[in-house]
Amino acid sequence: MLEDKKTKIYLIFIITFSVLLSTLSFYFYQAFYSPNALIDKEEPYILKIPSNATFQMVVDSLYGKGVINDLISFSFVSKALNYQESVKSGLYTIPPKTNNLNLVRLLRSGNQTPVRITFNNVRTKEDLAEKITRNLEISPDPFLDLLMDSINIRKFGFEEETIMAMFIPNTYEVWWNISAENLFDRMYKEYGNFWTEARKEKARLIGLSPHEVSTLASIVQAETVKADEQPKVAGVYMNRLRIKMPLQADPTLVFAAGDFSIKRVLNIHKEIESPYNTYKYAGLPPGPINLPEISALEAVLNFEDHRYLYFCAKDDFSGYHAFATNLNQHMINARKYQAALNKAKIY
Repeated sequence: MLEDKKTKIYLIFIITFSVLLSTLSFYFYQAFYSPNALIDKEEPYILKIPSNATFQMVVDSLYGKGVINDLISFSFVSKALNYQESVKSGLYTIPPKTNNLNLVRLLRSGNQTPVRITFNNVRTKEDLAEKITRNLEISPDPFLDLLMDSINIRKFGFEEETIMAMFIPNTYEVWWNISAENLFDRMYKEYGNFWTEARKEKARLIGLSPHEVSTLASIVQAETVKADEQPKVAGVYMNRLRIKMPLQADPTLVFAAGDFSIKRVLNIHKEIESPYNTYKYAGLPPGPINLPEISALEAVLNFEDHRYLYFCAKDDFSGYHAFATNLNQHMINARKYQAALNKAKIY
């Protein structure tokens, strides 16, 4: 009888242990491998984890926004994989129906999804800082501080007046949590990628440095938005530089005035005291008056060889220009355009 009782107790223990083991095994399997993120969704979720974020902040974001269904299982798997103590900031793409194991592995690995930054139509350093950081964790302020920091600028071979030439407008992929310093370094690398030996040689052959190419390209871009006309406009300014004739570029007066709402440059603007006043001072201004696009840079490097010294906007407001080799013809073209401005009541 005693032996039978012991056997029964043993069997009960074995059965109970097996049931518990099976239950725990099933729970562990479910916790690790069953979908827990975006179970009822078809689109991925973009998770942004700020720098210095804690595990609790990650949990609050995922659970609070309904990305994960079971908070306890996610926390359990995170603990098991030591993620709670090794949160990595960044931007992560979470696919639909992701299980806890893959989700934690993704976040723990730091395998971010890059973001795209695009900047164009930039006139000032403030514009650049605003646009280049638009899709990033950092605010414009720390980047603008670097743009204004003369010590930082000189490390890259630029001055306060020329630093804008370092930024080549394009679309780039970077990490969302990139620092202002690393973003600056990346843009310098892209500057080096653009200025190949072939382009540097072209600049040398036309008598300009890369910085000067950017400065002239900024004027060309401000004069015409027509990419097919930019090499012709660049040719006019190259002719003027060659004979040491003042550039007399209206956009430089707008820049000198610091008033980009000016639609019509008047004689009073030509009296502005500024090194950017190309009516008063011959040669190129100290630096770019905007951020020239690649098309404008290429237009200067491959300027059209002609004899034109003057150009004026056409009176049809097409955006194109009438070119002239002499002042008399230029004045005829200019009077036509001024009459059109008056008729349109643009003062």
